[in-house]
Amino acid sequence: MSETACFLLDGNEIELPLIRGSEGETAVDISTLRSKTGAITLDIGYKNTGATTSAITFLDGEKGILRHRGYSIEELANNSCFLEVAYLLIFGELPNKQQYEQFETEVRRHTLVNEDMQNIFKAWPTKSHPMGQLTAMISSLSSFYPECLDPNQSKEDQKLTMIRLVAKMPTISAMLYKKSIGHPVVYPNNSLDYVSNFLNMTFKHITEDYEIDPIVVEAMNKLLILHADHEQNCSTSTVRMVGSSNANLYSCISAGIAALWGPLHGGANQQVIEMLERIKSDGGDATKYINKAKDKDDSFRLMGFGHRVYKNHDPRATIIKKSCDDILNKLGVNDPVFDIAKKLEETALADSYFIERKLFPNVDFYSGIIYRAIGFPIEMFTVLFALGRLPGWVAQWREMRDQNQPIGRPRQIYTGYAPRAFVPMANR
Repeated sequence: MSETACFLLDGNEIELPLIRGSEGETAVDISTLRSKTGAITLDIGYKNTGATTSAITFLDGEKGILRHRGYSIEELANNSCFLEVAYLLIFGELPNKQQYEQFETEVRRHTLVNEDMQNIFKAWPTKSHPMGQLTAMISSLSSFYPECLDPNQSKEDQKLTMIRLVAKMPTISAMLYKKSIGHPVVYPNNSLDYVSNFLNMTFKHITEDYEIDPIVVEAMNKLLILHADHEQNCSTSTVRMVGSSNANLYSCISAGIAALWGPLHGGANQQVIEMLERIKSDGGDATKYINKAKDKDDSFRLMGFGHRVYKNHDPRATIIKKSCDDILNKLGVNDPVFDIAKKLEETALADSYFIERKLFPNVDFYSGIIYRAIGFPIEMFTVLFALGRLPGWVAQWREMRDQNQPIGRPRQIYTGYAPRAFVPMANR
């Protein structure tokens, strides 16, 4: 006999099914609540609402656990490359050697973008934010590949659309950077691996050779893996919601990018650097700002510390901290911002105020520092987040389609006027 929960409303009792997840999570299935009682639930921000079942990512914020398809983020980040994790997320299993080589070959085959896209780039104002451009450019791919508009496209065509996105996202992201500095586009070099190719397109000058540092490649691989999926967050839920209308995948990913652009979602690592710059411009006294953070009457907040989901520690931060130290040591960047960051980090890891409140550095703290050290401008940080998150979005969209989920349609509790009579304009 299946488990149920009892719901009592106005003296009437009904039973609702309990759903148990594979990691022991419990959910009350309220799908029939309205039809049985006329009532709905109210959960502003969907903080306690499960909008779907999913086999992609498991996250336990209390214990600091993040797993993709059952594999711990620690094992994936330390043993895989980003393209391998992308395959795992999208197709459900780690690829064997033959599957990986085939996937990599298919991605290499589609790294070029249509030359007409450069005409679109030329139309953007010089100071356009790269996230605004990325949103539009990804959506525009549906115009270059109109066959994707068919919601009933074959599995093979669907796979091709997914591969095109994985292949072209680094190319378009690099084009955004080149546009921002007024440099000509560097075309893909498909003799390079996925991350090296992106770095080459981004930082190579067409008149000079670009030496790709393996430590930078390793750090970028890790960062992209750490951002690859994070359960039903704002942008992922957006992708699934838009996808539920049978919108094409390019438009769904574009919607996810727009959601990520919001500073409450994808802008955290940018806010870290902006905070460090503020401290530097005020004399660089990290202790002063640590004390401000402790003062409950001060509006200052330390960016990149603590996490709204991870209550004990961010497992991704533990992984990327070493890469951050390696990058700073290897590149030898002389930047007072990094000295301030080091002071904040040391304090947070040793000060009882931060320890008791579990305000440890999170992945955004370290990722912002790494991106700055590599040479990315602050406006590109969220683009890099989107590049990493792309496989997760694609996997979530594919799962939603494979489950044949209905169009999303949240309910509401109306709090406006009760019925009232229309008043002619002359009498208002």
